[in-house]
Amino acid sequence: MSEQNYKAFWDEALKQIHEEYKSQGQEDQFSLWFNMTYLEDSISEITVTVPSSFMWGQMVKMGNVAKVESKIKELCGQTISINYIVKKAEPAPEPVTTQTQSVPKTEPQIQAEHLETTDTSSDNTNSVSQTDNAAASVPKTDTVQFRKHPLLREDYTFDRFVTGDNSEFAYSAALAAAKNPGRRFNPLLIYGGVGLGKTHLMQSIGNYIYNNADPDSRLKICYITAENFTNEFTASLRNNTIEKFKSKYRQLDVLLLDDIHFLKDKVGTQEELFHTFEALSQKHAQMVFTCDRPLSELNGIEERLKSRFSLGTPIDLQPPNYETRLAILQKKQHLNGTQISDEVIEYIAKNVQSNVRELSSCLDKMVRYAEVIQKPVTIDIAQRELRDFFSESAGGSVNIETIQKVVANHYNISLSDIKSKKRNKKFVVPRQIAIYIARELADLSYPELGNEFGGRDHTTAMHSYEKVVDQLKTDSTLNSTVQLLIREVKDYKKI
Repeated sequence: MSEQNYKAFWDEALKQIHEEYKSQGQEDQFSLWFNMTYLEDSISEITVTVPSSFMWGQMVKMGNVAKVESKIKELCGQTISINYIVKKAEPAPEPVTTQTQSVPKTEPQIQAEHLETTDTSSDNTNSVSQTDNAAASVPKTDTVQFRKHPLLREDYTFDRFVTGDNSEFAYSAALAAAKNPGRRFNPLLIYGGVGLGKTHLMQSIGNYIYNNADPDSRLKICYITAENFTNEFTASLRNNTIEKFKSKYRQLDVLLLDDIHFLKDKVGTQEELFHTFEALSQKHAQMVFTCDRPLSELNGIEERLKSRFSLGTPIDLQPPNYETRLAILQKKQHLNGTQISDEVIEYIAKNVQSNVRELSSCLDKMVRYAEVIQKPVTIDIAQRELRDFFSESAGGSVNIETIQKVVANHYNISLSDIKSKKRNKKFVVPRQIAIYIARELADLSYPELGNEFGGRDHTTAMHSYEKVVDQLKTDSTLNSTVQLLIREVKDYKKI
């Protein structure tokens, strides 16, 4: 069959699938998860371009590639397969310029005013201008002079965020939300472990919208942690100022709420947030939330609130690979104008594997050390000065019972259950995950692991470990859960 005919069937298949998603109000899902561009075909296959191999893997896992193949078969009566190549990435447009860059201002300054305040630190919320729809406030130009929002870090911008396979989805979705606030990816939920860049992306959205707002608009943008939101809500009840609290948050154009897992079991705050969500949704305000775990693992949160969080596109951030960690350190060096040797940079990148924040901390420590001794930091110095830090970061020799307690508590089973030989899936999955984490952190042999988990033989322990390893390659939700548990084990050790 000719290329033209296959191209026609491809276009029709995508059109029909798009209509299905559109009728369900899920156009954003279609745009994200069917991001394939027809390239060419042969007798029985079509080749498409995709942004990355990771993205292709997700589309295959979700069944979207098979869905297109099935739709084409319905249309042309032939079985075809879809293959892919990765499209060469083009540099993303820089949303704003930093204060250190001299760029002619293309838009006049927008006068800022503050929202009414209460008794908490979140009361410094900056109100740029109120509109019926935040999306109407984004101009076509991106080349505006950077302006500091009082609640946002000026270094948390898109141009300072280093992307890799671990963060490409989240970055693209955040940028799309910033360029079309209230329309695309709304609400946006970003989840992942500590120090992976959730707050950076969230505040980048706020900075982008704030700096690209139309001069005639008066946007109200608020970034606040869930803990401070709870404290402010409680204070408003105590001080009989609840109506001011409601008015403040329900009139926002952009709400950036960080660490929603803090709301666990806080029924009153959850009730207020639900009604705030409904009010903001009615006015098409942009909402962005972050969490340290997938919604499926978020206990103690009302189902109706979880369903609201998932209305948009929940996207996870994974720990960066070595190449991305290296790029993060190199970019930080470039932005700060520091001079640490490549050998030391590579040493840090190899030893800090799960936390971007810790990468920065190690680099900052080396920079400060170089400033004090007034000479370059050698690899010997780095190994000596960072030895304790890496030992702590890697978890050191973690007690096996600590791992068992943390995992058992996460899955709401008893310590005896996780050590038992019960074969119910409710116990098998947590046990396998605990064995995996113990193998990674506790430096135990397979016979030792088997003995710690109900007297199993070493082959059973090895099978459990390898099964989790295989699942982690394709299951992003499990990956997030395991990273969360590893972090909890390390934090538990410090207590």
